[in-house]
Amino acid sequence: MTQTYDVIGIGNAIVDVITPSTDTFLDQMGIEKGIMQLIERDRAELLYASMSERVEAPGGSVANTLAGIGALGLSTAFIGKVKNDALGRFYAQTMEASGTAFPNPPKAVDLPTSRSMIFVSPDGERSMNTYLGAGADIASVDVPDVFAGGGMLFLEGYLFDKDEGKTAFGEAAAKMKAAGGKSCITISDPFCADRHRADFQRLIAKDMDIAIGNAAEWTTLYQTDDLERAVGMASEVCEIVVCTRSGQDVWVRSGGQSVTSPVTPMPVVDATGAGDQFAAGFLYGLSSGRDLETAARMGVICAREVIGHMGPRPTRNIAALFEDDGLI
Repeated sequence: MTQTYDVIGIGNAIVDVITPSTDTFLDQMGIEKGIMQLIERDRAELLYASMSERVEAPGGSVANTLAGIGALGLSTAFIGKVKNDALGRFYAQTMEASGTAFPNPPKAVDLPTSRSMIFVSPDGERSMNTYLGAGADIASVDVPDVFAGGGMLFLEGYLFDKDEGKTAFGEAAAKMKAAGGKSCITISDPFCADRHRADFQRLIAKDMDIAIGNAAEWTTLYQTDDLERAVGMASEVCEIVVCTRSGQDVWVRSGGQSVTSPVTPMPVVDATGAGDQFAAGFLYGLSSGRDLETAARMGVICAREVIGHMGPRPTRNIAALFEDDGLI
């Protein structure tokens, strides 16, 4: 019998290396605060050597989301690419141990396993320095046929930097649609939206049922300072559009329906994974048959939990938090 999954993700398999940092250190190292910077191998080794109090974990945006969904009880699979090196074996084994299937075994490829050095400032902002190793080279041949059961497909914008990734995404979305499932993309970063504007707009209009982004990503994608207009343009061509707004209320648009989910301001220990875990709660809600308002509230709760501690994945029982909020 073929294994089926509730949510299948395709993304960059990155080992996250997280450490506290000061703004002074960021300035000294030439690190731009609050964004994701791509770096070369030598730079990655230098930054890794400079880190103290390291927390290492299998990461990548989609993998973090799947971990949150899996913790809530749905079956998940993550399609990523790692080298058969120490970090790659660590990644695959840790994903499997946490309950998310990793159907691609580590491979004998040229590039090392991807890793991201994340420096967390006292205000909770994270500055990500990512070496795109093997994980960025996903192509159609790396995507096993695990879509027969339908469900949800979740994709990340970061993999659009290579044509092979774009092709793999399109083929996977077509397979999921044929199986009766739905597909979702997270835009990932304003720079992704700027680099791949035409591809993203076409994908959202033609292949995706759900699109998630923050305010900067949506305004960049549609080249307007008017956030309402940007979200409206997306919702004209996509079934469900979500806009997170950095501590402000979340917007969800679906056809003529508009949902606003309140966000209560709170101290931020580490913003790493806030968007990933919002997506986890939201997609869990949709996959388990909740309405848009409930799904959005679930997303907000997941994001609120993860910003209260170091690391991009939940440490508390999220189902219990949902129960406390009257959602289950």
